[in-house]
Amino acid sequence: MVITDALPRVFWTDRPGPAAYPPLTGTTTADLLIVGGGFTGLWAAVLAKQENPACDVVLVEAERIAFGATGRNGGFIADSITHGLTHGAHRWPGEIDLLLAIGRENLAAIADFVADHDIDADLRLIGKTTVAVAPHHVTELRAAEKRHRDHGEDATFLDAGDMRADVHSPTYLGGLRLRGTGGLVDPVKLAWGLRRVAEDLGVRIYEHTPVTGLERSGSSVRVPTPQGAFDARQVLIATNAFPSPLRRLRNYVLPVWDYVLVTEPLDADRRASLGWAEAQGITDAGNQFHYYRLTADGRLLFGGYDAVYNFAGGGTDQRPASHALLARHLLETFPQLEGVRATHRWGGLIDSTSRFTPFFGTAMGGRVAYALGYTGLGVGASRFGALAGLDLLARRETRRTGLKMVRRRPVPFPPEPIRWPVVEFTRRALARADANEGRRGPWLRVLDRFGIGFDS
Repeated sequence: MVITDALPRVFWTDRPGPAAYPPLTGTTTADLLIVGGGFTGLWAAVLAKQENPACDVVLVEAERIAFGATGRNGGFIADSITHGLTHGAHRWPGEIDLLLAIGRENLAAIADFVADHDIDADLRLIGKTTVAVAPHHVTELRAAEKRHRDHGEDATFLDAGDMRADVHSPTYLGGLRLRGTGGLVDPVKLAWGLRRVAEDLGVRIYEHTPVTGLERSGSSVRVPTPQGAFDARQVLIATNAFPSPLRRLRNYVLPVWDYVLVTEPLDADRRASLGWAEAQGITDAGNQFHYYRLTADGRLLFGGYDAVYNFAGGGTDQRPASHALLARHLLETFPQLEGVRATHRWGGLIDSTSRFTPFFGTAMGGRVAYALGYTGLGVGASRFGALAGLDLLARRETRRTGLKMVRRRPVPFPPEPIRWPVVEFTRRALARADANEGRRGPWLRVLDRFGIGFDS
């Protein structure tokens, strides 16, 4: 596979988009200031204005709308708000039915919103397939089929022959086809659609305006920026993996780099060689897993596996070793694509938490709320996060705020210089588990016992 000529740019944003909003200069006020122009911030802005059109809502973004994970992900959208059914049932068995119901309602509301507002986001709720690429994955997926069926989901286990008949890869030993539990979307077109609706509703938006802190200021919150400041009655923090202006939250978020390749459009023969009639998204079942899909114009997007945490959260969206590894794995998965060119390569930050699910809370006497930590499944769950954050600011008791996931925070990560070696040790333990028929070693079992993630 040829990657040397791939543009070091994000495929989704490498096309004409809306004009930039100006940065803030001077001081302004807001009833609700939302910090972060990704999915959580966009949903919060729209939902707040829909609920109360008189509310003066301001959205501020340090770069451009959809600059972060919102515009850099693979375009998978799920109904889960708990990083999958298995993970949610393990963490909160007594609430799993309610969590599933809320997640399904959330995804349905996204689909309705896209249709009602005529957003051309290529949203296709066609489910996905998880494939077995090691013998122990087969056993795990058979068990997962029963678990999904027990909770009323359309799940079908496919043996190796059926899986390879559906999508033609010599690496497949089986698969679990889920329908009705999510699908695919063009994430940037969805973000741009939300931006348009927010503007139409009267939300004021500032781009290229980094927030440098939060300060109490009488009955409001002073939010300084390089060229001015906001005086806001309430603030919602939606900064994802980027450093939060509320510094105490940084201990709960692990910024992990994830890398992606996109190929040139596949010609008719190459497309036919893949089978893949339904063009559903695919992930494999390993701890270090790939995700891949076809785009609307017939390209193959291939990402994941080599998630990287760098000391003190540093890093770059261009990592040649990770992109070369993805290229090799792509051809191992689909050897019939030998000679295909990659046109785009990039990386992005995932805001992981120790329990692999988002967390929520308030600060400054309830004037500030936050919703962070989607761990790679934020395209759908971010709308739920926005609603939970707005509930907390309004001091509303709802189904969302009653959830243990919302009321309790995850275990914080240790500070540097301890954090990096602990994360790297855990990463290697996960790789060993993948190579050892899925058997989790002593370190992973300890983490499981204390309710720390890495088991989904």
